Amino acid sequence: MKDLSFLGLASRAIGCRRFATGSLLGLAVLCAPASGDDAATVSFRSDIAPILLESCLACHGPKKAEGGYRVDTYDELLKAGDSGELPIAASLDHVSELVRRIISDDESERMPAENDALPPAQVQLIKTWVAAGGKFDGKDSGLSLSLVMPPVRYADPPEVYSQAVPITATTFSPDGKQIVTSGYHELAIWNTEDATLVRRIQNIGQRVFALAFSSDGQTLAVGCGQPGRSGEVRLVDFNSGDVKEVIARTNDVVLDLAYRPGTNDLAIASADSTIRIINTETLKEIRAFASHADWVTAVAWSDDGTRLASASRDKSVKVYDGTTGDLLSSYLGHGAAVRGVSILADSKQVVSVGADNKLHRWNIEGAKKVAEVGTGGEGSKIVRSGTNLWVPCSDKRLLQIDLTSNKISQQYSGHSDWVLTACFQPSTTTDGEESHSIASGSFDGEVRLWNIADAAVIRQWVAKP
Repeated sequence: MKDLSFLGLASRAIGCRRFATGSLLGLAVLCAPASGDDAATVSFRSDIAPILLESCLACHGPKKAEGGYRVDTYDELLKAGDSGELPIAASLDHVSELVRRIISDDESERMPAENDALPPAQVQLIKTWVAAGGKFDGKDSGLSLSLVMPPVRYADPPEVYSQAVPITATTFSPDGKQIVTSGYHELAIWNTEDATLVRRIQNIGQRVFALAFSSDGQTLAVGCGQPGRSGEVRLVDFNSGDVKEVIARTNDVVLDLAYRPGTNDLAIASADSTIRIINTETLKEIRAFASHADWVTAVAWSDDGTRLASASRDKSVKVYDGTTGDLLSSYLGHGAAVRGVSILADSKQVVSVGADNKLHRWNIEGAKKVAEVGTGGEGSKIVRSGTNLWVPCSDKRLLQIDLTSNKISQQYSGHSDWVLTACFQPSTTTDGEESHSIASGSFDGEVRLWNIADAAVIRQWVAKP
């Protein structure tokens, strides 16, 4: 069976990669004062934080703080560990317990533990920074290392792709005239009338797994990252294509996004097992959840924004109070990884799909299943409109399920590979009659635009610049 790591469907691309496990335990340094010019060139955000993130965080983070010492924020970095020694001494006349460990010749003392010593250039950066007072040059010293680091400017994607890449995320533009598809370090924008490439939005993470427009249609949130290594959400001005902000950096890819209806609150699901809610106007984190034991593959708000649901590779689906964050329900009926979730219009029931090849419909209160629909393959992120659902499936079909009967009402067949993503768009014809269309993307890079009325293909193309 095909390995679909990008979507959390297997583990080819999002394999767990452990950062080099350094350990700065006391992060102490015996260092000679640096010249004023040298000191001025060393930045915590640009120079020191990346070293700590790469070589130290695995052993000295919030979940695993060896020796009682943490380096996940600047504030934590300054606090003494179990030894009681201050990482950065108040005066150069005193020995800071900072880089004493990283320059030690004694392998039993030297950090990173059980690993190669830091390169001389990195050691010198830390020594210079400490000698200059170990100052913070960001706005908020309590933010995680990944968030204080300056945003990366990604390399441009290839001008012409040698082969298609899997379509792991799609969305219609607010006016319905274009479709946005995931690419390699970019987004591709296609005209729905003739499938021509309109433009490309670059400076995006390596892989894109989620797209969500703000309520005003001006900002496109892009969930992306490098599997097993980093993830983030980039806020893009859709008209200009410029990246406005980078938020919610994580140590693994962002797998799903959902705006709370009528607000700027964005729910973010990541392969680091967390959910974050961030206000995209203030850029402040409203709440964070760590109740899942594995990748969080999907998130969905209720229509009224009072509830939030999450699906996970840990085989569970959870529902939270949208205001307090309290856990309301936990459904364990799948027995396999869960890939997609949606809260129904009454805010009392949830539907979820996953690797057990079934759609489950269940009550939030009591977490009891009330209906089940076989999907024939692994289902992924659910698209819902009214009483209809669309489920992309690994058996090369897009399924439409009627919630009034809990049965498959349409089968959109024709893809040659696993269907990974779908997006829905209502549109109005010139005579005032409303019509609807849905688009799907597959592992082999094909995009299909379908007529919902009869499941006929309107247009199809390989989304390869």
